[in-house]
Amino acid sequence: MKQRANIIAVTLFAVAVIALFTFVSPRGVQRVQSGFLGIIAPFLKRGSSLERQYTAFREGLKTLNQLEDDNKRLVISNKELSATNQTLRGLEAENSRLRNAIGYQERAVFQLMPAQIIAHDPSSWYNFITIDRGSEEGIKPDMPVLTEEGLVGKTQVVSDHYSTVLLISDENCSVAASVEGTREQGIVSGERTSQISQPVLGLNYLSRQANLKSGQRVNSSGSGGVFPAGVFIGVIKEFKIGPLVGYATIVPAVDLSTIQDVFVVVGNSK
Repeated sequence: MKQRANIIAVTLFAVAVIALFTFVSPRGVQRVQSGFLGIIAPFLKRGSSLERQYTAFREGLKTLNQLEDDNKRLVISNKELSATNQTLRGLEAENSRLRNAIGYQERAVFQLMPAQIIAHDPSSWYNFITIDRGSEEGIKPDMPVLTEEGLVGKTQVVSDHYSTVLLISDENCSVAASVEGTREQGIVSGERTSQISQPVLGLNYLSRQANLKSGQRVNSSGSGGVFPAGVFIGVIKEFKIGPLVGYATIVPAVDLSTIQDVFVVVGNSK
């Protein structure tokens, strides 16, 4: 009975709609359509908003994925640029070092033979180095070795194409020296120390009245016939008065742990 009533109601609704569109004037139809549109518009708006949100969400996911990919590419590019930058800075430093060395060789009053350090003495970083020049290149024992910064040592054992260099930080390497701006002279030699990271040079046989100050320059004096005069050795660090003579410690002019190239003095003048 209920089902039959529903069928009758639907039928009557359909007839009413047909009659409405058949007998009602166009203006009336528009009013009905307008009212119907006003009813369903909020639902259409909500559906459209949901669709836009869904589309934005999908595009947002796509954008996040793109950003992640872009970020990965940027990280890789940044690492490549950093590596390239480090290489360029290394090349710049190398070129600067070589230019300085070449400039010093051209300005030096000595005849210089360039040499490359190929090995450090494994027993002590500051005693010996080995260079790639030997007797075939005109190297002999007891030739001074230096850089544009100052004195390094002297050649000792010489073979055909290689030589060992006794460094000024070794206690067996003695250099006659003078303190710039004074009449003080003494002997510079290396000293044994427990501090492996930094060698210690001592300037011995000074007068007790020397009163040397920190920072004063110490150069080779030329006495003894091995090292020419005027080569920079280092600067005074501290002066002490002993029972009989004065004594000073010296900061070397050359960082013996980082040098890569040296010059061997093969002649007194050009």
